[in-house]
Amino acid sequence: MRPFFVSVLSQAEANLRFPIIGLTTSRTSSKHGYMLHSAAEAYVKAVAGAGGCPVLVPVGLGEAAYQALLPRLDGVLFTGGGDIHPGYYGAEADPQATLVDSERDQMELGFLEYAVQNGLPFLGICRGLQLVNVGLGGSLYGDILSQRPGSQRHDFFPELPRDHLAHPVQIEPDSRLASILGRTSLKVNSLHHQAVRDPAPGVRVTARAGDGVVEGLELDGHPFGLAVQWHPEWLQHDDAMRALFQAFTGAARGERIP
Repeated sequence: MRPFFVSVLSQAEANLRFPIIGLTTSRTSSKHGYMLHSAAEAYVKAVAGAGGCPVLVPVGLGEAAYQALLPRLDGVLFTGGGDIHPGYYGAEADPQATLVDSERDQMELGFLEYAVQNGLPFLGICRGLQLVNVGLGGSLYGDILSQRPGSQRHDFFPELPRDHLAHPVQIEPDSRLASILGRTSLKVNSLHHQAVRDPAPGVRVTARAGDGVVEGLELDGHPFGLAVQWHPEWLQHDDAMRALFQAFTGAARGERIP
């Protein structure tokens, strides 16, 4: 039988070819009663398909473990999942909040702080965009339809498939996001009921839905600090969505992304 590993790369060669991308995880209870730390396979495939090596980061390891892990990562993907605890953005408890995990919030906010301070490339998706905004001093609508009059619906799953293109998004022409995607408008999937209320200081809004809901954020002056409200990992049949992950893993390799 042929061995799986036919050659051994140096650590530097391995990191250059396959940057290590930490994927944050959700913590849920299985039907058998034990806890699961998980991320959708779509994230794993999207990162691996773009040349990265995805590594799942469990919740609850403790500060010392995360301090040891972070310098070994080449990038962080802040994944989707449950709602961020409203206390982190100065709001009252919301009865419509779902799957709140304050320990996950705390862990991810620490990862974000490290990524911003140390120039570690990061990509936020859905909850990840909201996490970036909250972590840098912004706030959220706890529920779009009840708190933002005139907004359209943004949570179409499970009535429609995760890859259903629900609404158009307009992207700022001079943004990094537009440069990466090669487009200033596109239709996206939509799986969220929360949204950015007040953008964080120093964060640039780069995309909006037709009703004005924030769909893209960027951190100017950072090697790769970018977040989108939709789920590009479910749209990997689209060249533009693959390009987003390729740009992210490229930045994690040390490439300069315009």
